[in-house]
Amino acid sequence: MRHDNPICAVVPVKEMAAAKQRLSEVLSPAARQALACVMLEDVLGTLAATPELTGILVVSSDPVATAMAQRFGAETTIDGAHEGHTGAIRAAAALLKRRDRAMLTLPGDIPLVTPDDIRHIIGARSEAPSFTIVPAGDEQGSNAILCSPANAVPLRFGENSFFPHLTAARERGIEPRVLRLPCIGLDIDTADDLAEFRRVQTPCRTLEMLEHWGFRSSAGFLPGRRRSA
Repeated sequence: MRHDNPICAVVPVKEMAAAKQRLSEVLSPAARQALACVMLEDVLGTLAATPELTGILVVSSDPVATAMAQRFGAETTIDGAHEGHTGAIRAAAALLKRRDRAMLTLPGDIPLVTPDDIRHIIGARSEAPSFTIVPAGDEQGSNAILCSPANAVPLRFGENSFFPHLTAARERGIEPRVLRLPCIGLDIDTADDLAEFRRVQTPCRTLEMLEHWGFRSSAGFLPGRRRSA
């Protein structure tokens, strides 16, 4: 099947110092920042290893994130970077629409994602306009979305964005394609997510770091957490 729009991957990244606030009870600020960095490294590594993509765009004003992006050959922009996840993606969609690119957006906290996952999403794309979505494991969040063209559906992210995104696509006459891919579905926001990630035991930089920290379960030791005397 022929597609007119090459696909660019878009990864929005907030300032690392404010990353992963929901882990504040088990991780120190420095540890949260380290976790965010290594997860982003895993995601960018996967995208860079997927030749079916024509580019990677990281939306961020964080100097660590932009330096890492450049190391993986990604383009960076600050347009929309201070407007939250939704604002960042909308700005990227407008940019890619002008370039006649389709947009695959995914977060920087799904370290298990593989090139095969990305190819699976690309392979599910139909003739434009099209909308393919991968929900979070709890089917609340939207962990990956492929829009062709990039602005085919206006995206609005949050903890309960999955079903509203399906509705938004249908309101524009597009029947959404839903893929459930476990490696993309597991985003790391809570200690339970960390425990599930550790249980899966898939080799990646993030797993190496957690093992170095001695993390065992949601009740296990993490840097910055107070252990009982």
